[in-house]
Amino acid sequence: MIINGNTVLYGIVGNPVSHSLSPAMHNAALSSCGINGVYLPFPAPDISAAVTGIRGLGVQGASVTIPHKEQVMALLDEIDPVAAKIGAVNTLVNREGVLTGLNTDWVGAMRALEDKIVLSGATTVLLGAGGSARAIGFGLLEKGAQVLLSSRTESRGRSLAEELGCPWVSLAESEFLTGEILINATSVGMHPHAEKIPVPAYLASRFKVIMDIVYAPLKTRLLQEAEIKGCEVINGLEMLLYQGVAQFEIWTGETAPVSVMRSALGEALGIAEQ
Repeated sequence: MIINGNTVLYGIVGNPVSHSLSPAMHNAALSSCGINGVYLPFPAPDISAAVTGIRGLGVQGASVTIPHKEQVMALLDEIDPVAAKIGAVNTLVNREGVLTGLNTDWVGAMRALEDKIVLSGATTVLLGAGGSARAIGFGLLEKGAQVLLSSRTESRGRSLAEELGCPWVSLAESEFLTGEILINATSVGMHPHAEKIPVPAYLASRFKVIMDIVYAPLKTRLLQEAEIKGCEVINGLEMLLYQGVAQFEIWTGETAPVSVMRSALGEALGIAEQ
């Protein structure tokens, strides 16, 4: 690609962002579609200054990551209704200086799940009470799934469950958990503590589909146990992929080259394509 005066600028805003896999994924997609654009990491300790820069430089689209997904909302001109319900934004669109915030985290999780199972009416156990659990929980409800939230911290768990309008149970009582889908939306099992598992291994046999949002390692201990029990498994790379697919299509109006983006993510992690 030749960068020139017509090159469209996209990027990811967060602190830190040097570890992000999004530039590899989005630049591969832009190149594959013949779009004169580039996607760059923008380290941003100050989200207000970053948003001012996006406006001033005419950045057409940006991903927003930790720790700015909630704080950025007060700085935008428009908020997508679903993002407003979730209370977090991970995608910015700049249309002639008007900045709109959306959330594609939930879209990514739902597309990954829908590759494996029909969500409407599916009984789903969601582990966690942080931002990822919030986005996934709202997504599941949008799709008509039945959600049970489980977390270690009672105050946060009950608060999110109340917002979602779903029941909550302590992870200390995880031996009672059962359903069609189990989703780990916590960081348990992430490198360097890859030996950890958010629920006892024997519970895997109670579910048809198990999803883990952790992608380092790609095959967490939870997913290893799930495969042994014969479950369908979804690794964390799929959610990252499909939220990026949604972003790309919002920004460009083009159909995203999913296989190209998946390969780019795999290469960035140093793994073979799954």
